[in-house]
Amino acid sequence: MEGTLNVVGYGLAAIGPGIGVALIFAAWITATARQPESAGITRPMLFMGFALVEVLALFGLVLAFALS
Repeated sequence: MEGTLNVVGYGLAAIGPGIGVALIFAAWITATARQPESAGITRPMLFMGFALVEVLALFGLVLAFALS
């Protein structure tokens, strides 16, 4: 078994953004199902939230490489 503790740390750090993305998309699907006419208004907020959560995963990846 090869690797460092940084790889394990990044794997654990990727769980949070994964759950966050799932919650964001689930909330948007629920909101769109309740009021379909609001889909165009809420879609930019969906992508902004998705981008902000994914940045956390990228920070974890950069930190894993920076600390090794």
